[in-house]
This record gives sequence, C-alpha cells and structure tokens, in this order.
Amino acid sequence: MGGLVPRADPGALSAGEWWTDTHLDAGLITVAKQLVVDGWEVYEDDPKTDVGARTIALDADAVEVLRRHRARQDEEREKWETAWVETGRVFTRENGELLHPVNVTRRFIELYEEIGLPPVRLHDLRHGAATLTHAAGADLKDIQEMLGHSSITITADTYTSLLPEADLAIAEAAARLVPRARAPRDVPDGADRLGGHFGGCRPVRSRSAHANGPGRDVRGRVRPLPEG
Repeated sequence: MGGLVPRADPGALSAGEWWTDTHLDAGLITVAKQLVVDGWEVYEDDPKTDVGARTIALDADAVEVLRRHRARQDEEREKWETAWVETGRVFTRENGELLHPVNVTRRFIELYEEIGLPPVRLHDLRHGAATLTHAAGADLKDIQEMLGHSSITITADTYTSLLPEADLAIAEAAARLVPRARAPRDVPDGADRLGGHFGGCRPVRSRSAHANGPGRDVRGRVRPLPEG
C-alpha cells in the first residue's frame, strides 16, 4: 500500500484516495470520497458530513514519499501490462486492484508487530496526527478542519485528554518570549537601587516623617560621591 504518512491525516491517505485528488506539486490532497464496507462488499460514498470533504496540506517529506510511491506504481503498471487493473487509486494491490480496508488493517497489524510496537489501531493514527499537529502550534480549530469533524466540540471532547503535554510545551515556549527582569546586582555606596545616584548629600525626608509627629521628622543621610 505504498506508505501511510503519519504526519498527514491517515483517513485521507487511505485505500480510497484518488490520484486525481492528490496534488503533489501543490502539496495538497483532497478528501472527496470514502470507502464503506458492508459485510465484505466495498462501495464508495460521500463523506458523512459536508466538512468531511476537505483539502489537507502535506509536508515536504510526505510529498516525497508519495512521489516515490507513484513511481513504483508506474513500474508495476508496466510490468503487469494488460493484466493491470486501472482503478486510479493512490494505494492498490500489486496489479492495481482496489485494496480491501480489512486487508489494510491486517497489514497494519503485521507491521507494528514486526517492529515491536504495542497494539495500536489504524484509526489511532488520526489521534497521533492531531497530537503532533497541536504540538506544532495548531489550535483546535485547525485540528477540527484537518480531521473533518462537524463540530469543534467533537474535537475538544476527543483530544482534550491527549494534548496536555503539548499544551505545556506551548505554554513554556510562550513564556520564553516574555522578557525577564534582571537579577539584582550589588549596588555600590551612593548608588540608587533604581539606577540613579543621589546628587550631593541632601537629606531625604522619610515617608514615615509625619507619623512621628511634628518636630520628629526622620531624616536619612548619605555620603557625598567620591571625586571622579
């Protein structure tokens, strides 16, 4: 099935994706149809909601993977000659026939078992894509549009528990943009801790002077600045 690209929406890079809806030069794919399994029969249908039909941006690595996959598919088409079954799909069997979704799931299980990953559903790639996208700075509205949810409430209810670490990382990144006050340094005699110097040795009236009553002003003294 070529390669599922985990940084894109796995639902879009499924067995049902058409090459005519895959625009590699622009780095975009359009989710226009979905495959539905009824018993063992597979048929194509429109997405469940209007927002289910959407266009998703691909990163450069994803585009390169799909270019290599298309080149391999062209080689297989030439090898099979007249026996090739032209379905126009991005992911097919070796002879071009449509991939059955159940077989895609089986192959996915084989792959994660081969590399020693814990059990994970193919659908969980959507969760992984949403989490990574959020960690990269996307908000819930961006994720809603990418996954084709009809309401942002669905996105929030589904992913709130999956994104706390990403939220912490975003908070830390934002905090690093805020200027921090410098740590106080040793201040020499005669220097104002706010950065200035007293001019001469004029006494300074304390704020608490009037609290001591008439004639009992508390006055501070400072030494004159050294020459030079």
